[in-house]
Amino acid sequence: MPTSHLTSYLRLPALAACASLAFQPVVAAELSAIGPGEGQVDIVAWPGYIERGETDKAYDWVTDFEKKSGCKVNVKTAGTSDEMVALMNEGGFDLVTASGDASLRLIAGKKVAPINTKLIPSWGTVDSRLQDAPWHTVNGVHYGVPYQWGSNVLMYNTEAFKGEAPKSWSVVFEEQTLPDGKSNKGRIQAFDGPIYIADAALYLMATKPELGIKDPYELTEEQYKAALDLLRAQRKIVQRYWHDAMIQIDDFTNEGVVASSSWPFQVNLLQGQKKPIASTIPKEGATGWADTTMMHVDAAHPNCAYMWMEHSISPKVQGDLAAWFGSVPAVPAACKGNELLGAEGCATNGMGDFEKIRFWRTPVAKCATQPAGCVPYYRWVSDYIAVLGGR
Repeated sequence: MPTSHLTSYLRLPALAACASLAFQPVVAAELSAIGPGEGQVDIVAWPGYIERGETDKAYDWVTDFEKKSGCKVNVKTAGTSDEMVALMNEGGFDLVTASGDASLRLIAGKKVAPINTKLIPSWGTVDSRLQDAPWHTVNGVHYGVPYQWGSNVLMYNTEAFKGEAPKSWSVVFEEQTLPDGKSNKGRIQAFDGPIYIADAALYLMATKPELGIKDPYELTEEQYKAALDLLRAQRKIVQRYWHDAMIQIDDFTNEGVVASSSWPFQVNLLQGQKKPIASTIPKEGATGWADTTMMHVDAAHPNCAYMWMEHSISPKVQGDLAAWFGSVPAVPAACKGNELLGAEGCATNGMGDFEKIRFWRTPVAKCATQPAGCVPYYRWVSDYIAVLGGR
């Protein structure tokens, strides 16, 4: 685990305060109208989320925006939600494409501002399931604009699995012989982020029902210990804990990795390179992400930020991004007539799986499914660091 990435966990301020996530409205001066752009907008984003055609000329939703708005787009990529929270806490950014395990922390920490949806002309085109989603809406106040959503997938090498998709997450959690006759030890990866504990809990929901896990983000002490025990055993077979999408791509290409939790983004790029790669959602189900573009409470370029948020939910941008990343648009209209996405692109990317996905969210002490309380997120952070360190 790179030291710089470990530091991004440790410098998260007041993690213990996230145990209850007590929300108090951010008091910020709302723009009554969007004025002239300030010349730039600085965004923290997931890899592959903001493209200007540098990787593939067909995928560029930045250049046209810069020409029309006069706002230069500067992007800082982050590999985990904790890294995003740390960067937003440090300041100097206008926007962040936050997943559900970061968004509520940013709201509770008063790092993001309420969004005036009246300044987002296309707000009404956003999927109704996302407009008031609890990961960016608190007490009826919106703190962001939905961007994309999707499922974490099991990416695998088709040659190692003899052309048949693995049916269970067991291939990355438990040592076993794969269809190619070789052990999975040293050939699998796991996600380098505390939220991955939920993946272990989801697997245990199916394989050890006697634990009584009802929600992978709401764990009792006993359930939480079982998830950590599974992850400690997994560590013995992990080749690398990944958080950099491009490094994972290289590991599947050159380092003999054959199975891992991943994002559709890596799958698409590897398939585009004609590599023997495919993905699946195993029988236990999957965790997932629903991402929201949120504005820093002290954004230096709020006008450009609002312009970008409107641009980000145009059908063209939404469709192109979904085709590039393998995600699902936040705007249903993007599913029709997009040349890159194709007629069946949204269905292929999981448009019909919304109710099946366990979307990332921040674990809190006071939880709905466990009257006695749950293990809060600050524990997830410290304990996952210990797992990675072999403790």
